[in-house]
Amino acid sequence: MPKGLSDTAALPDAPARPLPGFHGAVSDFKRRLIEATLTQAGGNRTRAARALGLQRTYLLRLIREFEIRVPPAAMAPRRGDPAQVAGHALGAAPTQTR
Repeated sequence: MPKGLSDTAALPDAPARPLPGFHGAVSDFKRRLIEATLTQAGGNRTRAARALGLQRTYLLRLIREFEIRVPPAAMAPRRGDPAQVAGHALGAAPTQTR
């Protein structure tokens, strides 16, 4: 050990929360990008994954890893959905064009 220094040399007070550094900054960027994309996709994870160029399963893993809370996606009616067909039977006649 150099002269004048000891093992118990006074170190400056560390902040309560350490600075994130490179990897922390990258993780923070990923988290914010995923959150923004999910918001833009209305909570639809498949559309968000497609927009990010990721596999859906990898996006799901990142969501779990970063503990991102995602609101449930609004369900769009599907083609052939019985509820949609029932709506037509209740007086809402389908429109036909010729």
